[in-house]
Amino acid sequence: MLEAVDLSIGYPGHPVGQGLTLRVAPGEVLALLGPNGSGKTTWLKTLLGLLPPQAGQVLLHGRDLSQWPLPERARTLGYVPQGQVSTFGLSALQMVMLGRTAHLGLLGRPGARDREIALQALQQVGMEHLADRSVHRMSGGERQLVLIARALAQQPQAVLLDEPTASLDFGNQGVVLRAIDTLAARGLAVLFTTHDPNQALRVAHRAVLLREGRVLAGGPARQVVDAAHLQALYGAPVREVPAGPGAAPVFLPG
Repeated sequence: MLEAVDLSIGYPGHPVGQGLTLRVAPGEVLALLGPNGSGKTTWLKTLLGLLPPQAGQVLLHGRDLSQWPLPERARTLGYVPQGQVSTFGLSALQMVMLGRTAHLGLLGRPGARDREIALQALQQVGMEHLADRSVHRMSGGERQLVLIARALAQQPQAVLLDEPTASLDFGNQGVVLRAIDTLAARGLAVLFTTHDPNQALRVAHRAVLLREGRVLAGGPARQVVDAAHLQALYGAPVREVPAGPGAAPVFLPG
């Protein structure tokens, strides 16, 4: 339902990538995997319509994204940016209520139904017990779950997450990855960027490997996330650690 077709991305006078194609369907998790500076965030922002394509198309339900009215686009695509934290001391519930903005008019105010939807979004990520706590008094993993809940409060059909585990400790990374599993299980299309191949193998059905603005490989995660592809992707030795029959291997820097 969300596609990039022969897409060129970048900024005025500064191309970042070209020939980029992907598709993510309802109930599917796609990992956009690559080293820092490979163009992952720029591609994500182009898929969201925050940056215009330099060439090619972004299609949402087969329709060019540029033809979608902004409010309708905001109701369809949820976005979880990297490490954004409110500077206004909002509670978790207040932060999640911001996700209802796409459903309100210019001067509209949230009502009881919006509050109910926000509380349901917190419940979906297991954070309803912290609804009244300030986001500044939460762990990094808890804050990230609140941002995911804010995206869910939009009631989108797809959620795009930009390096959702960046700067999180090991335990909180697991919390966020489990939340991604839950989003897909609820029928949402999920795309997330990462530079960690083990996370791609942990939650993604498919993966696209991006290096210097070009797709190196794409397909089922178990097929494209292997030692040979990763060495080409990162330009460094990679060591594969088998994890037993039927389990995904673990990859470590060589």
